[in-house]
This record gives sequence, C-alpha cells and structure tokens, in this order.
Amino acid sequence: MIPQRTSSLATYVEELASSGRTCFTREEAAEALGVSHGALLDAAARLKKRGHLFAPRRGFYVITPTRYLKWGAPPPTWYVDAMMKDAGRPYYVALLKAAELHGASHQAVMEFQVVTDRQWKPIRAGRSKLAFYFRKDIERVGQGIKQRKTDTGSMRVSSPALTALDLIRYPHASGGVDHAASVLNELAVHIDPIEFDVLALSFERSVVQRLGYILDYLGHVEIASGLERHIRNGNVPWVELDPGEASAVTSYDERERNARWHIIVRRPIEVDEQ
Repeated sequence: MIPQRTSSLATYVEELASSGRTCFTREEAAEALGVSHGALLDAAARLKKRGHLFAPRRGFYVITPTRYLKWGAPPPTWYVDAMMKDAGRPYYVALLKAAELHGASHQAVMEFQVVTDRQWKPIRAGRSKLAFYFRKDIERVGQGIKQRKTDTGSMRVSSPALTALDLIRYPHASGGVDHAASVLNELAVHIDPIEFDVLALSFERSVVQRLGYILDYLGHVEIASGLERHIRNGNVPWVELDPGEASAVTSYDERERNARWHIIVRRPIEVDEQ
C-alpha cells in the first residue's frame, strides 16, 4: 500500500520502509505527495546527499536503511527485481553471482552480475557494483531461469546448468578459464542433465566444445557426455580452449589437440582447491 498525501518525502520514505517497501518510483512519490517532479527531485537530492536514498536508474529510488548507511546502499538482492521490472526488461542474476548462490564460489564475488537484453552500463551502488551482460534472446534460455526468494521478495537466477554455460560464454566475466573451471568443479554436481541438454541448443557450438572439454578434464565425465551430441554433426572447427590466447599464440606452444571436443590446448587448466 502506498501512503497518501504525506507531509514530506522523508516521511513518505519512512512510511514505505515501515511497511516493508524498499524502493519506489518518482511518479509514485510525486502522486502521493502532490508535488511536481521538480520539487520531488530537489527533496530526493537532499535525502541522497544524507545517504538515505540512492537511484540506480533515473526515476527509480532505493531506500537505504540505517544499518546500511555505511555501505551506501542495501544489497542488490533487495531491489534488482523491482528495478528491472520498472525498466521493462527481462533479466536474470547470472555467472559468478549465481554460482555463489548455488554454493560454488572460491572467492568473494566482486560484481553482482546480471544478464539482460539491452546493453547497460555498470551501476555503482555503494559498496556493490552491478554489471550487466548482453543476451538478446533471453526467452530461449527461460527453462534455466528460476525464481529465488530474497529478504524482500524474489529475483530471477540462472540455474546451475545455465550458469555453467554462461561462465564459458562470457569468459571476461567469469575470470578466465582457470577460475571458471574452479567454479565449475563445484557447480557440476548440481547440474540437471536434462535441462543442460536442452539449454545447450541455445548456445554457440564453441561454448559447448569448451565446456565439454573442461568438464571432461575435471572428471565430470557423465555430465560432459550429455553435451557431446551437440557437436557431432558437420565439420566441427577447432577452437582455442582459452579464446584470449588465440591472439597471442606465441605465448604458449600448442600442447594438445583434443579430438573429442576439437579443442586446442596451450597450457593445462589450473584449478583452485578448497
């Protein structure tokens, strides 16, 4: 329920917070207070300066509770779903952040990573950084997007199967082959083989080749085998295990050509052990 005709934006924010709301739009607040957008922006600027509000996108405000004032904002899990709905964009929490939520993480995740269908600049939200990665056809991987409860509602998160594929599709976001392999080593046991097989159809063949090789290398032979059928037909091109090394081939001599996955290996994968 939205408070009506309160005396000030500060009071409006307090009433929203007491009712469990963590965010609101400029239009909602202007209507409730009966003020112009200009007057609302002035009031919001004062609260933002004191740290009680922040705006991850224009016209969308997040309330910062007292216990998060030193952080500069509450965790993105509190508002990412509402923010993306307000923007009218499909999304899911992905990559290393999703892996962490599934219990597969070797290091503190520095970015709150989100896949959406538009190019978005990163958002600095206090101590957190929201990083956005592009996928035009999000509906094609809908089977791998699950609702997950949060402290303030719910958000959309990639399943272990979709997370695994994304870690290879976005190598710059996953920290490179070695770090991705370390995460996959823990994530593999949570992957649904049937879902994995279906989702692989929506990824580039090179992603399937690299992921299949890595899972094989890590000893997750059964789950890797489910991917092999996706590269059986036609002339399968050879691809570098680490795409970043393709432009620096003089750095490492070729060590192996894996015939099963058509992968060129220039150095062994280094997996962190916990």
